[in-house]
Amino acid sequence: MISIRRATPADADALHRIGRETFAETFGRLYPQDDLDAFLDEAYAIDKCADELAGADEAVWLAERDGQVVGYAQAGRCKLPHAEVTPACGELKRLYVRAGEQGSGLGRRLLAEALAWLERPGRRLWIGVWAENHGAQRLYARHGFAKAGEYQFPVGRVRDREFILLREAEEPVSAA
Repeated sequence: MISIRRATPADADALHRIGRETFAETFGRLYPQDDLDAFLDEAYAIDKCADELAGADEAVWLAERDGQVVGYAQAGRCKLPHAEVTPACGELKRLYVRAGEQGSGLGRRLLAEALAWLERPGRRLWIGVWAENHGAQRLYARHGFAKAGEYQFPVGRVRDREFILLREAEEPVSAA
């Protein structure tokens, strides 16, 4: 059975490991090894993971099977390069599941945790997703996200085409 729990700063090493491993497993074939290594060293540095886990505007959920982390979701304040992003916007920053767990519904469960944390009346939600990741795009579309733009995501010398997805805010409930 897989359990999902909110990560704490004590989980920095676990986030470091699962982040590096799932990114390399999912996308490693796309990049020269030196570019991949440099990206992983920067994006998943232990100190960076610890800072993200300690921040009030970030949250991470770890999925575990038999004490082993098999996936995670990360959410926080939106930092995507889109003209309509404001400091009030939220973003699903990362959603990764080990290959052996894909298709099990774990991605949907992690997404639900992140969205529940991100959602609030009047808040727009954003996601950046690789243009060739059609499965993720279908999952996000089922949750109300639609393409709102594109940008180039750098991994060393390679620039990936990324779609920026948006889910418009629900109207705030008025106190009548």
